[in-house]
Amino acid sequence: MPEAASPPPLLPPPASASSPAASVLRTRRRRRAWRRPRGLLCWGALVAFFFLMNWWMFSRLQDPATRPRFRLRRHPPRATNSSLSTLEEVNATEKGKRPHPVMLTHLLALAAHALAEADNRPEPKDLWKEPINATLWKPCSDQRDWKASGNISSSEETNGYIIISANGGINQQRVAICNAVTISRLLNATLVIPKFLYSNVWLDKSQFRDIYQEDYFIKYLKPDIRIVKELPLELQSLDLEAIGSLVNDTDVMKEAKPSIYVKKILPILLKNRVVHFVGFGNRLSFDPIPFQLQRLRCRCNFHALRFVHKIQETGALLVERLHGHMPHLSPLQDNLLGHFAGKSIPSGNRNESSKYLAVHLRFEIDMVAYSMCYFGGGKDEEEELEMYRQIHFPALTEIKRTTKLPSAAFLRSEGKCPLAPEEAVLMLAAIGFKRRTSIYIAGAEIYGGRHRMAAISRLYPAIVTKETLLSPSELEPFRNFSSQLAALDFIACASADAFAMTDPGSQFSSLVQGYRMYYGGGDLPTLRPNKRRLASILVKNATIEWKEFETRVNKLIQQTKQVHERPIARSIFRHPRCPECMCRTDN
Repeated sequence: MPEAASPPPLLPPPASASSPAASVLRTRRRRRAWRRPRGLLCWGALVAFFFLMNWWMFSRLQDPATRPRFRLRRHPPRATNSSLSTLEEVNATEKGKRPHPVMLTHLLALAAHALAEADNRPEPKDLWKEPINATLWKPCSDQRDWKASGNISSSEETNGYIIISANGGINQQRVAICNAVTISRLLNATLVIPKFLYSNVWLDKSQFRDIYQEDYFIKYLKPDIRIVKELPLELQSLDLEAIGSLVNDTDVMKEAKPSIYVKKILPILLKNRVVHFVGFGNRLSFDPIPFQLQRLRCRCNFHALRFVHKIQETGALLVERLHGHMPHLSPLQDNLLGHFAGKSIPSGNRNESSKYLAVHLRFEIDMVAYSMCYFGGGKDEEEELEMYRQIHFPALTEIKRTTKLPSAAFLRSEGKCPLAPEEAVLMLAAIGFKRRTSIYIAGAEIYGGRHRMAAISRLYPAIVTKETLLSPSELEPFRNFSSQLAALDFIACASADAFAMTDPGSQFSSLVQGYRMYYGGGDLPTLRPNKRRLASILVKNATIEWKEFETRVNKLIQQTKQVHERPIARSIFRHPRCPECMCRTDN
């Protein structure tokens, strides 16, 4: 018979609840059950720690005193996001989504870390210098190559009188003055000292004599044109509009050629003996124009217009307190400060620690509103800016109502938006300015106030303005005169060891850049960002690393610092490096 199969091995009998074996099994099961959630908890705690550290680093860039919802211009709107919006945030907002809560937090935190590490490293060698070939260009628009008109002593020897009523702020008015000087020479006319129109944006009643030295202006340009302070009595009673002598901006196209003035304006001048230009902003082309007329326009801007003594004296105080010593006597300081400039000191004796960077933050409410851009303030910001546009820019409001305008995201991607303080501070940190750099902030009241300035003031604590450098009594003569205050900013920015503009389209920044180019001799660099390219870099805020950000920003800034002759049709006020205004020393 076949052998019977052996029975299967018996399992151990179940342990009783009170046995030692059962206790061991329960302990092992509890350990295995605890091990998985404990691992998850550890990972969760680690992630929470990183989020907490990220929040803490960015909170150091915020100003806790400015968190309440703002009602007036000097306070920020109730922001859906306290950091700067980028294309991602703008796009999300336009689609009705809540903006991403941490847009530039990543880069701002990286910038803070980079600045802390950079204290022990030397600054980039070219940070405070222009390229070497900038020294080849020297000012020469004061040289005259035509017959002087200084012997003209009566109205009979000219074709009549030109009056201008310039609009805008001090910068637009300055351009209008020099264009009027040029047109007066072209038409062989006597120029009446320009008048300034009152603006509901600038709210300044200053006239020419309140900002510029009248007698110096008349005397300096005497070899070029005849200038008088007012019309003759027999012409003052004329109704200029009735006789067809009133010319506004619709009658003369923007940047009109000289031939237009000869064809359209000269006949009126010869007939009525007087022409009154109202507005006259950018109404003369830069090319084509005769060489000597272009040189006259340069001569007017860089030599004939000198600030009144009140502005020169206070401007000298600003520069002295910024540098820690009296301003050095130089062609630039002689032009800006006159006899208030100090004695000449060799550049090698300058105290390196006295260097300062000037930054023009063109982020006032008028610029923000006019740009039609979005800056992360949510519904409150949109409503406030729209209300401002209705009051100050009604034409823009009407266009917005009747025309489909580009989106805020598109405007930012095209570089059409002014740089907010957050963007500006990232640019400065990437270029290589150290945390201890003294920075002068030019401009009127920044939209959003202290809240908007939090990032820049946390990363660069040595920030000053004319309001912090000057006492209330020193500022008192300029209160309620925005153009005169802008003149003080102009002096401080033109005299700075380095100047950074945040809106290359700004007339103020363009004039400062031109002055520094004309008088700088290669020692006064201007940083001019390409906002379109900068926007394409900032949009990568969430993922880009600091080294890459630093490299890309430096590359775009270096490209704008290249020395080249003025391109055709470029403003000579912004870029005077051309034969009409400056002469090459290597020719």
